[in-house]
Amino acid sequence: MADHTDWPLISVVVPALNEERNLPYVFERLPGPLHEVVLVDGGSRDRTVEVARRLRPDILVVQQTRKGKGNALACGFAHCTGDIVVMIDADGSTDPAEIPRFIAALVDGADLAKGTRFRDGGGSHDITRLRRLGNAGLNLFVNVLFRTRYSDLCYGYNAFWARALPGFDLPDPRLPAPADGSKLWGDGFEIETMLNVRAAVAGLNVAEVGSVEGARLHGVSNLNAPRDGLRVLRTILVEFRRKRRARTTDRRAVLANTQELPTVPRPRPAPTGVVARHSVPGAAVPGQRRPRPAHDDEALVG
Repeated sequence: MADHTDWPLISVVVPALNEERNLPYVFERLPGPLHEVVLVDGGSRDRTVEVARRLRPDILVVQQTRKGKGNALACGFAHCTGDIVVMIDADGSTDPAEIPRFIAALVDGADLAKGTRFRDGGGSHDITRLRRLGNAGLNLFVNVLFRTRYSDLCYGYNAFWARALPGFDLPDPRLPAPADGSKLWGDGFEIETMLNVRAAVAGLNVAEVGSVEGARLHGVSNLNAPRDGLRVLRTILVEFRRKRRARTTDRRAVLANTQELPTVPRPRPAPTGVVARHSVPGAAVPGQRRPRPAHDDEALVG
């Protein structure tokens, strides 16, 4: 895939909140050709939108409808028109120059190309020891419950064929935000875990792609390791219950369909030692006397 002119149509989704200082680095490293770049603005108070439009006049700017990274991504996905969707961060931690690796994995047969910092070609300049341990524990938990072989559960660099998007069943961006100010399930940082788990449940072909996570260039991350780690744990449990409910529903549907099938009467087996009666010409009929065969002498009587 050295010649990018043979790429499918690529849509890149970039959720951003006050990232005007980081966008020049991110956009400069975007490979080409790209079908579209979708910037999802989370209500930035700086010049994020203005800088994005100056750097890429062809950019599509979308305002997210609720709060949280998950909602920002869902809003961006809803506006994508390409064959492949790539999700990267606007803070410079995910290197856009690695996008060809993800595209190659998809073209080679994967439905989802999942970035990993812990396989060949991967690494991190940002992860702390606490986050590494937490990620390893959560990763193991998912692998046991969902029979996966993931090496990096909580990394947000992913790409997938657009046709796989309905299987993720993300919250509709058009739904209103809860009146109490809370997030809908899937609107927060749990989005990465949700995508990975639902891909496994849907039976998608997932390929891990080595990726090097950089440190945030400017500004402060919105990630809170203890709080968001607990949210990821809750996500795993919620998704496991969701999987079991779906399995139960499918089983009940199969049983219901089986009960609705027309019943075909089965022939009763003949009692032991009795030959089953068949319609044979000349056979005796119950209740009637079998005609006595004519004697040879009687046959000669004229």
